[in-house]
Amino acid sequence: MLKGSSMLKGLSLASLVVLTGLAATPASARVDVMVGVGPPVPVVETVPGPRMGYVWAPGYWRWHHRAHMWVPGHWIRERHGYHWMADRWDPRGNRYAYVPGHWERD
Repeated sequence: MLKGSSMLKGLSLASLVVLTGLAATPASARVDVMVGVGPPVPVVETVPGPRMGYVWAPGYWRWHHRAHMWVPGHWIRERHGYHWMADRWDPRGNRYAYVPGHWERD
């Protein structure tokens, strides 16, 4: 059995191990969003002229508090050898699945 400062060191080490495990959780962990309401027609956006080193990520409908909410398009830094796949909603039976925007290899 641990005593005094040895016990404190043991607890600190155990806490560090737990926190390290939590920090190691991938940032790309997915949460699937499935809803029974299809998204509205996309909003027509005026895409700005080309911007060197960036690609345009078009706007999309996001599910927020039981309703679709428009997220405007924006610039994202270009990744050489990849192309941007825009956010979208895929029909799956009588529901819709949100597919987040992501990079795919050329």
